[in-house]
Amino acid sequence: MKIKLHIWRQKNSSDKGGFVRYEMNDVSPDMSFLEMIDVLNEQLEAKGEEPVGFEHDCREGICGACSMVINGRAHGPQALTTACQLHMRKFKDGEDIWVEPWRARAFPVVKDLIVDRGAFDRIIQAGGYISVRSGSAPEANSILVPKPAADSAMDAASCIGCGACVAACPNGSAMLFTAAKVSHLALLPQGQPERMLRVQKMIEAMDREMFGPCTNYGECQEACPKGISISFISMLNRDYLKSSLVQIKKGAEKVQAQ
Repeated sequence: MKIKLHIWRQKNSSDKGGFVRYEMNDVSPDMSFLEMIDVLNEQLEAKGEEPVGFEHDCREGICGACSMVINGRAHGPQALTTACQLHMRKFKDGEDIWVEPWRARAFPVVKDLIVDRGAFDRIIQAGGYISVRSGSAPEANSILVPKPAADSAMDAASCIGCGACVAACPNGSAMLFTAAKVSHLALLPQGQPERMLRVQKMIEAMDREMFGPCTNYGECQEACPKGISISFISMLNRDYLKSSLVQIKKGAEKVQAQ
């Protein structure tokens, strides 16, 4: 295969950056997209040029590190697939392929296709925990969990934190990510003690990171490589409303007590 790559090159967050064109003449259709970039980088290094910076780890669709926008779509044209699992046979011979990093205020560019997704970590740190005894694993049947709740919790927990939802959203919203992280704990008995406090803290952290608002475009759901439903955003909104009412009630009771 012959392809023409247009890759975003940017030295650091303060650099202006821009697209650079590279032509590749012997691309195997069986290569993954990242393997194709590996070959490009080998060619660039052989010429004494700076290789393209991009993230990767597992290359099995598990870690979410291979975050990049390919031809205007997060992770590329194949649904329910990360960039590392996207193969070159999905493109046409001679095709122009445009590759760029996530575009969001909360994800500053580190270099080329690498962005800082530390904002996600800080959202999880704000409330993504449960107050249970640490140590050895409990007996599997010691806490009964209804099958529908367990299935929904697993659906939410499948989020790999890649940021495709943010990249696809016209507003740069992180509501699907936050909803998944809040909901998978809220659906289980172990997550109940902090349920109301968790949703408040994690949404506050999301707002501090300057993510955009959710206006129900639904692009996040379409771009998610794990197919996480926006129904979890509805669950998040319900819990947030309930927790806000609880806070108002506690505030009123405190005023009355004084």
